[in-house]
Amino acid sequence: MISGFFSISETSMMAVNRYRLRHLAQQGRSGARRVLALLNQTDRLLATILLGNNLVNAALTALVTALAIQSFGNNDSVLAVATGLVALAIIIFAEITPKILGASRPEPIAMATSLVLTPLVRYGYPLVVIVNGMVSGLIRVMGLRKLTESPQQQAMSPQELRTAILESTRLIPAKHRSIMLNLFDIEDLTVNDVMVPRGRIEALDLESEPAALIDQLTTCFHNKLPVFEGDLHNIVGILHVRKAMALLSRDEFNHESLREALTEPYFVPSGTPLFTQLQYFQENKQRIGLVVDEYGEIDGLVTLEDIIEELVGEFTTQAPGDQSLGLRWEEDGSIIVDGTAPIRELNRRLGIQLPIDGARTLNGLLLETLEDLPDAHVSVKIAEVPMEILQTQGRLIRRVRLSRPKIRPDQ
Repeated sequence: MISGFFSISETSMMAVNRYRLRHLAQQGRSGARRVLALLNQTDRLLATILLGNNLVNAALTALVTALAIQSFGNNDSVLAVATGLVALAIIIFAEITPKILGASRPEPIAMATSLVLTPLVRYGYPLVVIVNGMVSGLIRVMGLRKLTESPQQQAMSPQELRTAILESTRLIPAKHRSIMLNLFDIEDLTVNDVMVPRGRIEALDLESEPAALIDQLTTCFHNKLPVFEGDLHNIVGILHVRKAMALLSRDEFNHESLREALTEPYFVPSGTPLFTQLQYFQENKQRIGLVVDEYGEIDGLVTLEDIIEELVGEFTTQAPGDQSLGLRWEEDGSIIVDGTAPIRELNRRLGIQLPIDGARTLNGLLLETLEDLPDAHVSVKIAEVPMEILQTQGRLIRRVRLSRPKIRPDQ
């Protein structure tokens, strides 16, 4: 029983969830505090347990041998049977069974055994010091470095924490778990991964006629629009559509009043980490930024909503003509998509795994794969997804038919 106690104590102490123990200790559980105090001195704890267990096992062997000799005589058969019986008893009752119990319910067992282990560790310290000194000397002789850092002092890495979240299916709601996992993924993303590409930016040209500007404003879905003069790379400001509507209601809409209603544009360097840009939006009290490359030319447009959607998922709002929310496989297992569709969006909505380490749009991925501007009706398979180019326009692939992969990449 004493040997089994040391075995179950060792297993439960090493298998207990230290993070849950800290949570219970903060709630005032005295048992959790005792276990944490023991785990904070793991070398002394393990030395005490191993010393006690081996002393008891050695005493048990000597006692059984003495009793066998006294009862049945001193001969080889008696000693062999006694050795076999004591070994079997130790393996079954003092090792395997207690350790299985300790591993199956480590938390309550660790709290219970800590009542006995705490005074043992305290009063057995002199003997532990002697043994640890001998062990340290042996390790130095062997040329090894003693590991003084206890396991509970090691911080959990992001990969380990991610695995813990993935395995907490019964403890954390699916939506909450998804948001936490997205938070890890956002560390590897930049504004280029979520921005609206330059070719899909809706903007106002101050060189257009007022009637054309009014027509664009009255049919605009967005509440803010970039305003340029002559060329999209020449951004002069950001217009709040509500201000433009106010000018229309007062019959004061013209190029001069429109220019006065503009606010300063907010530019974002290409390649800015997404989480960093989220902080910049918060610090600068901005909601929309224009992504520029090293030459100052516009690459795309990123909004606060784009970043938040990477964390919590897509919102239900969509602009007229935006097919992104309707990306679903047809009954025949195919779908026709725009060549400028972001690869990440296609992966998320269609359940495919196109490569995202290079090009960011389907058009770029096809050009990168084919290494040439293809004609229409050229087919290619990428990441087990068959693709057929249906329409090209200039240097741009406009429409592509995707077919559902027969073998999913994640299987």
